[in-house]
Amino acid sequence: MQYAEIIVAVLGAFALAWTADQLTGRRGLFATSLVSGVAAVAGWFLAVRVFAVSTTDQWTWVGWSLVASALALATFFLFRNKR
Repeated sequence: MQYAEIIVAVLGAFALAWTADQLTGRRGLFATSLVSGVAAVAGWFLAVRVFAVSTTDQWTWVGWSLVASALALATFFLFRNKR
């Protein structure tokens, strides 16, 4: 399948967002999905364009995207306002 890497990265980022939303009990899936998606794109950008450790045809950047997404979700919940 030609775009399998992209599909796996999108589903993985959404799964991380859904898991983070369920673990925190916030029920704000849109916010966590937005944070996770933007971080996944940033992870792709770092892997492919900045450090050039892979190309878009390889699977290495998917790991970078998911790690960036997990880090962004952790910092999102760490530095979020607690009214």
